[in-house]
Amino acid sequence: MIPRDGFPWRGGRPPGLKRRVPATGFTDYGDSMQKVGKQSKTQGAVGFGDRISSAAAARKAQLEKWRPSKLDVNDPAVQEQLALRQAAAAAREERELQRKAEKKAAKAQAIADRKAAEEAAAAQLIADEEARQAAEIAAAAAQIALEEERKAARDARYAARKARK
Repeated sequence: MIPRDGFPWRGGRPPGLKRRVPATGFTDYGDSMQKVGKQSKTQGAVGFGDRISSAAAARKAQLEKWRPSKLDVNDPAVQEQLALRQAAAAAREERELQRKAEKKAAKAQAIADRKAAEEAAAAQLIADEEARQAAEIAAAAAQIALEEERKAARDARYAARKARK
């Protein structure tokens, strides 16, 4: 029978084989616990106060890195950089205004196209309705003409019958 920890040796683990405890990162080696893995980044910082001061120094270094430096405004290189930035900003603003104008023109064109399409559809409906009415009138006129022809033929037959009597 194999024990629960998976080792067939009597007593579980063979001597000298360390078992790593996953939650803590320590190895179980008898009564003493030894840390396995990387050494700490701050070798000299042992106490809580040392860790706090090193963290504060790191924050201060990060702030200094992003703090704007004092520039001499009269320096020609600085003035050239500022002029380039202003020119880029002006060009960017000009492009933005042009895009807005193009968008506004496209919107107006779309509205005009939609209005023209609606007007064309309305005109087509009116033309179709007029054509339908004209076809109805022509059909009614043809029906009237056909009835008149039939009446004339009937009257002729009636007159011929009268003439024979």
